[in-house]
Amino acid sequence: MDIYKKVSKLFSSPDSAKTDRIMYLYVQCDKCGEMLQARVDMWNELSPEFDGKSDDALYYHCRKVLVGEKRCYQSIELTLKFNKNHKLIEKQINGGKYIEEKEFNNQES
Repeated sequence: MDIYKKVSKLFSSPDSAKTDRIMYLYVQCDKCGEMLQARVDMWNELSPEFDGKSDDALYYHCRKVLVGEKRCYQSIELTLKFNKNHKLIEKQINGGKYIEEKEFNNQES
């Protein structure tokens, strides 16, 4: 292994970390039925919530507002709550409903 590969390996993250960094959610607009994909960057978009007694976060939250490409312009608001380990524990939606990835992918076919 040459020096470039060694240095590159030092500063790159393992493949599992790359897949854990991004979470995709799929929603459908209540008004027009358009299906949308939401992307959450788990490293940069989660905001910690503290209890004021310690420096450790109780949980993390993220809020996303989506607007489709069709002429509907209905905003769909996602509110997500994650535990200390960044696992999704609660999700709420206004203006749409959650759908499965398979359903989203079938519409593109």
